[in-house]
Amino acid sequence: MKDAVVGIDIGGTFTKYGIIDRVGNVMMEGSVPTDQTDDINVYLTGLNGAIDKTAAELGDSVSIMGIGIGAPNGNYKSGSIEFAPNLKWAHNKVVNLVTLLHKHFKMPVAVTNDANAAAIGEMIYGGAKGMKDFILITLGTGLGSGIVVNGELVYGNDGFAGEIGHVRAKDNGRMCGCGRRGCLETYVSAPGIKRTVFELLAEYNGNSELSKYSFEQLTSEMIYHAATRGDKIALEAFRITGELLGIKLADAVAHTSPEKIFLFGGLAKSGDYILNPTRESFEKNLLKIYQGKIPIVLSSLTEGNVAILGASALIWQELNKQ
Repeated sequence: MKDAVVGIDIGGTFTKYGIIDRVGNVMMEGSVPTDQTDDINVYLTGLNGAIDKTAAELGDSVSIMGIGIGAPNGNYKSGSIEFAPNLKWAHNKVVNLVTLLHKHFKMPVAVTNDANAAAIGEMIYGGAKGMKDFILITLGTGLGSGIVVNGELVYGNDGFAGEIGHVRAKDNGRMCGCGRRGCLETYVSAPGIKRTVFELLAEYNGNSELSKYSFEQLTSEMIYHAATRGDKIALEAFRITGELLGIKLADAVAHTSPEKIFLFGGLAKSGDYILNPTRESFEKNLLKIYQGKIPIVLSSLTEGNVAILGASALIWQELNKQ
């Protein structure tokens, strides 16, 4: 009988899950809707049933040892999801997910935020294997971060340490979903670079292939493709985005002195268009003792399974501790 765990990635629209062995093989996977109810018990009834059904298909060949979860505003220390604006059943409230899942699954359960889960996945299965100190940045609808120091994720006193996406990038800057102004993720994220494009279009009176799109139509992928064709607005948007990211990563280095920084997510797929301005700004703003020592690279994990792999790595870590 093979030991395995369940890795769960809770997104705003869908919750993905997989049954995964110790070396990261996804043996079975599935998904359920996240956004069809604001009742946590209704949601969990659907999720629990789907996991039970998937596990039953593997039969007695697999022993499920535990459940790891990556979720927005997931708090490792409390086992809760706290005030997650994109989750109907956790909006403006604290949901102790670990306690609720324990009622159905009599096994270890652990939860953390989605960026921390991705960082653990990078450490266990990806390019950070064997590293004790690194930072992983996820560039998607927001900017998430997982910070590893001495081989352990940094959680801080209350479980919410390491929110690089919510450091101040500009005084009195763009309004952020968190209620503050000027947070880094309002500039460095898929929506952030879109906002930059529209500011540039207004300043330069169009003169770009991107001017024909509305804000709702435009995607970061479209901006990337425009940049590959030499569109000046797209190229300038990437320069501004990378410059801000590089500055704030240089600040982060002063706190933890990582061996390497990994970028992951949709915006990171832009490759050199985001990497080059980020690296240039990063080196320019680093304290001299750190210059030339810390590579910024793309994650080696594939986007399709990284979230559930990271969640599975979280629970494997917990089981190893026990």
